[in-house]
Amino acid sequence: MAFMNARLLLFLKQQRTSSVLAFLLLTNGCQHEQTTLPSSAGASATKVKSSPSLDEMVSRAAFLAAYPVFMHPRCMNCHPAGDSPLQGEDSHPHLQNVKRGPDGKGLYALKCGNCHQNQNLSGEGMPPGHPEWHLPPENMRMVFQGKTPTELARQLKDQRKNGGKTLEQIIKHVSDDSLVRQSGWSPAEGKSKPLLTHEEFAAKIREWIETGAAVPE
Repeated sequence: MAFMNARLLLFLKQQRTSSVLAFLLLTNGCQHEQTTLPSSAGASATKVKSSPSLDEMVSRAAFLAAYPVFMHPRCMNCHPAGDSPLQGEDSHPHLQNVKRGPDGKGLYALKCGNCHQNQNLSGEGMPPGHPEWHLPPENMRMVFQGKTPTELARQLKDQRKNGGKTLEQIIKHVSDDSLVRQSGWSPAEGKSKPLLTHEEFAAKIREWIETGAAVPE
């Protein structure tokens, strides 16, 4: 009988030890889970922080909507990568070897105003006109040709490359400048216009700037 009682006590001790070990393992597991949760939460918070805001998304979308206007021949032909203005729907270099010149109004005897009069000349293939017809000057070329949306947006925001304009002045320029309106949306006969109207284009530039002038990535 004593032998039976000794075996029973030993069994109970073993059971109690197993229960304690199980409890400790469970407790340590919970503690580990609790300590790792903040790390996961931190990673999630970092991810949310790096995500663009609603304004940034709206701003980028507005610029991307306006971007094809900058790339259209009516706009890009006077913002070439080189020193020759461009012509036509295919944006080929200007005939007669016309060059930009220091002030953007032509070089030597080949001045823009020689052919581009105060208004469009009638007849298909005749030169468009405006009293201030010119390219950007040599020291501020403001190139559009070949620029990606990212590159162009950065350039437009940089006063060292945009003619010294503030963002508010850019809005005014695209909205009110008569050369922008005339050359883009009242072209010579037989020439295409950008898909956006002038009002739509100006509104998109305003929206881009007023929501933060975010640069498309």
